[in-house]
Amino acid sequence: MRSIVQYHRPADVAEVVALLSRPEVNTVVVAGGTSIPPDSQTETEVVDIQAAVGSGLELQDGRLVMGAMCRLQDIVDSRLTPPLIQDLARREGPSTFRHAATVGGTVGAADWESGLVAGLLVYEAELTFATTGGTRAMSLEEALAAPYVPGGAVITSVSIVDDGEATFAATGRTPADTPIVAAAARVVSAGFRVALTGVAATPVLVDPNDLASLDPPGDFRGSSRYRKALASTLVGRAIARLGGAA
Repeated sequence: MRSIVQYHRPADVAEVVALLSRPEVNTVVVAGGTSIPPDSQTETEVVDIQAAVGSGLELQDGRLVMGAMCRLQDIVDSRLTPPLIQDLARREGPSTFRHAATVGGTVGAADWESGLVAGLLVYEAELTFATTGGTRAMSLEEALAAPYVPGGAVITSVSIVDDGEATFAATGRTPADTPIVAAAARVVSAGFRVALTGVAATPVLVDPNDLASLDPPGDFRGSSRYRKALASTLVGRAIARLGGAA
């Protein structure tokens, strides 16, 4: 259980980075405030970034750029957002949750069942970090596959391409339940860009022709074998909806 010993609300990103760069202090970043990650440390200082990091949403050079503090409801409401990303942001939780949760927080948490993170992957998401050494950019795929965030780094924006037909296929215990496995797919010049939830520690990009290599963890909702079978079915279904061979 955490013991919150100090709360900070810095006014700019430089101050955020300075607070997070103290090796002797255990800190946790709070964005939308929907959760604080568990930690074995008992004394923690909270760094609330809502006054320091942008929340806008705009098109820049063919990419939709969202400030890390952009609320999920703003993504749902914006006419600039690709329809699939609107839908997946809506699916992340009820209205009360979406008005608090942020895109940066969602990406940072990288919940293995997050359809929105899967959607961002198929839309070629890139993350921008502020660090002690300046600004750093990294693809979401890279950040999830080999997570390395320099000391003191904080996500300041998430950007995606804004073109390409896309779809989503999922299976849950009930229509309203969080999917056991879900597939997001988007048409690209080389064919299809596909991401899955529920088959790895985070949502992952996959090769539709190499699903046999998947080794999903099992739980009470589905064994590894069941999840692997669902992944194959759902990827085929999503690609078929986009005009490809199932």
